[in-house]
Amino acid sequence: MAAIAIAVTMAVLDSAIANIALPTIAQELTAAPAASIWVVNAYQLAVTVSLLPLASLGDIIGYRRVYAVGLGVFTTASLACALSHSLSVLVIARVIQGFGGAGIMSVNTALVRFIYPRSMLGRGVGFNAFIVAVSSATGPTVAAAILSVATWHWLFAVNVPLGVIALWLAARVLPATPRSGQRFDLAGAGLNAATLGLLMVGVDQLGRAARPGWAIAELVAAALIGTAFVNRERAMTAPMLPVDLFRRPVFALSVGTSICSFTAQTLAYVSLPFLFEDVGRMSQIGTGLLITPWPAIVVFVAPLAGRLSDRSSPGLLGAAGLAVMTAGMLSLALMPAHAGWADVVWRMLVCGFGFGFFQSPNNRLLLGSAPPERSGGASGMLSTARLLGQTTGSALVALTFGLAGAAGSGIAGGVRLALALGVVASGAATLISLARLRQLRPAS
Repeated sequence: MAAIAIAVTMAVLDSAIANIALPTIAQELTAAPAASIWVVNAYQLAVTVSLLPLASLGDIIGYRRVYAVGLGVFTTASLACALSHSLSVLVIARVIQGFGGAGIMSVNTALVRFIYPRSMLGRGVGFNAFIVAVSSATGPTVAAAILSVATWHWLFAVNVPLGVIALWLAARVLPATPRSGQRFDLAGAGLNAATLGLLMVGVDQLGRAARPGWAIAELVAAALIGTAFVNRERAMTAPMLPVDLFRRPVFALSVGTSICSFTAQTLAYVSLPFLFEDVGRMSQIGTGLLITPWPAIVVFVAPLAGRLSDRSSPGLLGAAGLAVMTAGMLSLALMPAHAGWADVVWRMLVCGFGFGFFQSPNNRLLLGSAPPERSGGASGMLSTARLLGQTTGSALVALTFGLAGAAGSGIAGGVRLALALGVVASGAATLISLARLRQLRPAS
């Protein structure tokens, strides 16, 4: 778990740590701010399009191999990022780093299943959620601390010694896992990349109202290619897109719950800073402190919920957590525009408590509903659901801001609309989670 924790921490941190340094990177590399955004987008796109193919490869050749190679690629690409002296080189290095990060994230949950005995699987999943929550919560602080004493290059250079340590540990202690012996579906990997890549870019452009004609064309192309991809995967014995696992109601419902919950979380994470800074006139530091209670409470709740899921119904625990999160989202949506610190903090704590109480049981249920030999497909789908939810949430925030601007209600109206959509998404996740109880009852 130490080997996994180090690598997952690096991969999660690098999903967001570059955001803090974008203005500095753009200035030092003499790049336009719009172009510098690709330092973030390149990583996210590479991770998203390669998660499922690498998870499938883990089923074929073993999760430890995919994990170790991904970690090696990530560490080497981090060094390339640190040595970059032009935006184009940095973006290319970030793409390669994204592929390495996908190698880590695609199979880390599958490896947890082979590290912990089944009776303690919830504890392992809870610890994994704890690592992700800590990394997410401390990301901006770590970035700010590094930038206060060093250049932006060190945001990436710090990964090199950590990656070497994690590789040394992984080679010695990670468990060997079964191999399916299937052939890798190269054509399926291409269709997967085209579908998810076009979907992400199209949703992003549609949310920004940038070139709506192109955005609609990309979404239509994603739908057509995605249909061909699904039809192809249905004929596969061990499909890259786990359509065989989606025939299991508990798995399908758990994926739907995850997408909706991360959509709700992202709607709050992305919209609230605009309310705090543009309406409340708070500093960036103040905004960061007000956002922190959500991930901070997850750090404590997720491991506890994971342990409870080993002894109680994960479906019931997940539904209870989502109901609390929905209540928290509703309180945020009804919050006064100029609310005091205490009014914001307790609402964020309620949302974070509910989210943390849901996440570990949901992940345990999703992973446990797949047979051991398909753990890679389940792990890859778990990460893909998270990214799809985050992408959808970000696009919806941009869309609500555009609608509010057209209606003349300004930033405050856009934030309120985004949070209202967050209530809907969280409520939908609660109902989907409750639907799992009906599926789980016969087994109990």
